[in-house]
Formats: sequence, C-alpha cells, structure tokens
Amino acid sequence: MISTVTTSTISTVTNAALAGSVALIGIWVLFALLIQKEVTTVTTDDRFQKLRQALNVGIVPLLIAFVMIVIVKVSQFIH
Repeated sequence: MISTVTTSTISTVTNAALAGSVALIGIWVLFALLIQKEVTTVTTDDRFQKLRQALNVGIVPLLIAFVMIVIVKVSQFIH
C-alpha cells in the first residue's frame, strides 16, 4: 500500500513539473518569435514579408496556449 501511494505521488509531482517546464518553453518560444517578427518589420523586402507571414503560423497557436495558461493560473490563484 505504501509503495503504491509513494509511486503515485512521485508520478504526480513529476507530471506537474514537466507540465510547468513545457509551458515555460512555449512562452519563451512565443517571445522569440514575436521578437523575430518585430525585427523583420523594419525592412520592406519580399523575403522578410514572407518570413513575417510564416512566423504567424507559430505565433497564433502559441498565443492561444499562452492565454489558456494565464486563464488556468489565474483560476488556480482564485481558488
């Protein structure tokens, strides 16, 4: 019985830590993509316009994930 509880506790703590790490990595990637997009707005070259459009492919889903992370963290704080 004790080994089952211990194994379950370790698994839960590990999963929670992993989820926090994935969220943090996602936020950093979103931050890097937003910086790249801002840097490419300086030029009017066609290549950079295509790069800005391509960056949206990564930015939009990460932005949605960021909003969901914030909602979950705020709801955890309220309860």
